[in-house]
Amino acid sequence: MHEQPNDRAPDDEGDAPVAGNGMAHTGVVASTADDSTPDAATIGSAASEGTAQQRHTGRDRDIAAAQSDADTAPTRTAAPMDAVDGTTGAAEVTVRRTRARTSGSADEAVARVFGIRHHGPGSARSLRMALEHFQPDTILVEGPADADHLVGFVTAEGMAPPVALLAYVPDQPARAAFWPYAVFSPEWQALRYAAEHEVPVRFCDLPGSVVLAAEVEPGDSVDPLAHLAAAAGYDDAERWWDAVVESTTDIDVFDALTEAMGVLREAPDRDPHESEQPHPGSSAELPALETFGPDDEFDSTAPPIARRRRPTSAVVDSHTLRREAYMRQTMRKALKGGSRRLAVVCGAWHAPALAGKLGPAAPDARLLKGMPKVKATVTWVPYTHSRLAASSGYGAGVDSPGWYHHLFTAPDRPIARWLTKVAGVLRAHDLPVSSAHVIEAVRLAETLATLRQRPLAGLSEVTEAVRAVMCGGDETMVHVVTTELVVGEALGAVPENAPTVPLDADLRAKVRRLRMKLEPTARTVDLDLRKERELERSRLLHRLRLLGVEWGTPTTGEVRSTGTFRETWTLKWRPEFAVSVIEASRWGTTLRTAAETKILDTAQRQDRTLADLAGALELALLADLGGATSGLIQRLETVAALDHDVTHLLAALPGLIRTLRYGDVRGTDTKALAHVADGLLVRIAAGLPGAVTGLDADAAAELRTQLDAAHLAIHTRDDAWATETWLAALRKLADREDVHGALVGRAVRLLSDAGIIDDADSGRRLSAALSVGATPASKAAWIDGFLGGRGLLLVHDRELLRRIDEWLRGLDDEQFLETLPVLRRTFGAFESGERRAIGRAIHDTAGLVTPEQAGVDVERGRQAMRTAADILGVAR
Repeated sequence: MHEQPNDRAPDDEGDAPVAGNGMAHTGVVASTADDSTPDAATIGSAASEGTAQQRHTGRDRDIAAAQSDADTAPTRTAAPMDAVDGTTGAAEVTVRRTRARTSGSADEAVARVFGIRHHGPGSARSLRMALEHFQPDTILVEGPADADHLVGFVTAEGMAPPVALLAYVPDQPARAAFWPYAVFSPEWQALRYAAEHEVPVRFCDLPGSVVLAAEVEPGDSVDPLAHLAAAAGYDDAERWWDAVVESTTDIDVFDALTEAMGVLREAPDRDPHESEQPHPGSSAELPALETFGPDDEFDSTAPPIARRRRPTSAVVDSHTLRREAYMRQTMRKALKGGSRRLAVVCGAWHAPALAGKLGPAAPDARLLKGMPKVKATVTWVPYTHSRLAASSGYGAGVDSPGWYHHLFTAPDRPIARWLTKVAGVLRAHDLPVSSAHVIEAVRLAETLATLRQRPLAGLSEVTEAVRAVMCGGDETMVHVVTTELVVGEALGAVPENAPTVPLDADLRAKVRRLRMKLEPTARTVDLDLRKERELERSRLLHRLRLLGVEWGTPTTGEVRSTGTFRETWTLKWRPEFAVSVIEASRWGTTLRTAAETKILDTAQRQDRTLADLAGALELALLADLGGATSGLIQRLETVAALDHDVTHLLAALPGLIRTLRYGDVRGTDTKALAHVADGLLVRIAAGLPGAVTGLDADAAAELRTQLDAAHLAIHTRDDAWATETWLAALRKLADREDVHGALVGRAVRLLSDAGIIDDADSGRRLSAALSVGATPASKAAWIDGFLGGRGLLLVHDRELLRRIDEWLRGLDDEQFLETLPVLRRTFGAFESGERRAIGRAIHDTAGLVTPEQAGVDVERGRQAMRTAADILGVAR
């Protein structure tokens, strides 16, 4: 899957917006207006100089002008409160300054191109103001053209960004592409403006059907603003963009950026080391290539003050040319349809190709002719901030969506408000943060901004202040702030009546009925299966897992826990699950029928083993898939009848018995399953003597694990016939001398636990195993099988401990080294408390030896002890 749009001018997240330095953009235009074509350095330098000259005077001049013109300001339609910041006066001045340039005659059609930064809050504010001034009668927005019918949902009840347009191939849902939008995305604000002002709006980029079908030619990975940033003295494009563009609400920025992008697109050279990358919107089946931009090269030989990464050359790939040709064709269609004031909202990189006269349509038509298409469906799906973040591995290209959302929705005192949120997060993690910490952090951030000659603190200054003042240098807590706030885990929502597949509608209905929430943050829930609603929640989560939608993950060992009335799940919803649900819809229109169909289809595969089928049957009962149970049991009987490998039968038996227990809890009829389990047990008992013959150490260890699992399952089943049959098979195994010691020792141990063999008999068998004749390795294996997982046995049975101790002390050096690895594994598996208890028992046993037997002079020992006590100064 791939996300769009990704052709954004800058690729990084930004810093806080600052009002009133819009004249910097006028500097960009002026620097490119002479007869000679300027290079990127000229543009960047002019932009930087304009910002420096206007930094301290721009805000005062705009406010004064706004106050002097307050009585004569034209009436404007008010934009939503979350779309425009508090610098209304400066915005009005900008609108009046630009009106003469954008107004055409009454009969002349005017097309205005607004080149924006995808997911840029400053761009979103400027765009809203520009649209309020321009008052278009038609708006074109960069996005898949086959999503026009979904525009009406933008203002529908229940629609809450972040959301995304999802295009997928119905027959191959895994082939999909996303076009994400957040509340601070300029495209979203354009859609909102059109809906609120009843202006026709359409998407103008290549349709999803073309994007998913095209064999996209790799284009050059480039940050088109990196040249401007480097020339202006910034170490990356993000800093330059935020200082020059994001920190303004001047609508003149769009003309300035269009001209600057036009110069960059004319770059003739290409870096030979430049990496190639498929253009965003390419088919989801194409491999994701690493993006290398201007920040990927670092000049380590330059002095520190001049050390910055070199930007790559800007080029336009063939796929971009096709996209722009389609955009121009859409513009021609809109103008031909009667539009007199056409607004086009697209990435700044495309703006030069769309601005000015469109020219003849024939070249664009030839460029678009013959492009492949597939049948595609487009719909709205919820999205998350973490998916927008480039750090999450998905290419929306915003490192700090939570920070951007804050800047856009809280323009009033953003730094103080942000640090207040940070304090709340740290307090939630038990870090003591007071109001004084917040005040000092604000002061530090503002001081850092002043030292760096920035008009307002940005994310880097704020983060440094948080690290120093609030976290005391603890990077762990800084990471917590980054995860929970800077990136954030906001999950969007789409209206219930948005187009979707029936399976998704069934999922939403069940989630509402069971009062569950699709949350992007991990949450642990305990389900009591004796309660009907929680039992239904368990069934829903198991059905989703069967369909490949891992919304819930059971805790480790949940299915195999000794209690069957309780389950523990970790729930976390991800946007990509929308694609998983669509992909699973081929199995059925409801969760139950889809899960039943899929599990039966999977069971019919020829490579399914008995263990696989037993696990599938267990999951079917957990998910209450009654329509699949009988088919799975029949398939299990068929495969079991043809499988004569005892190890396969042993692997399947525990799952079947667990299924019987779950059936009892969930009220499922399991008579047929009990018949299958009993048949497997009879065959295991008959075939076990032959299966244990001639095994090496590895095979014996694997079979021992299966014996343990089968013994535990049979014991918990509490069926007299099954228990008797199983113990009889173990008795035959324990009496054999030609079987690997680990298996014989384990059989003796299991029989001893069941009370079939008493302690005296166990001791005699241990003595026989340790007698002359067997190799030291075989003796160690017998002890490992007998003692494995039961260290306290040696504590309570001192005679058993004495026999093992005598055998161990009787080994010579070579024999001891041979048996040491096995013994170390055996005793190392005991709990630390068990090992300490064994040590005390050995000490007590050793204390029974008389001084004469040990050859110790007790009187001399007492004198030495008194001397040592005097030296150490301890009481005797």
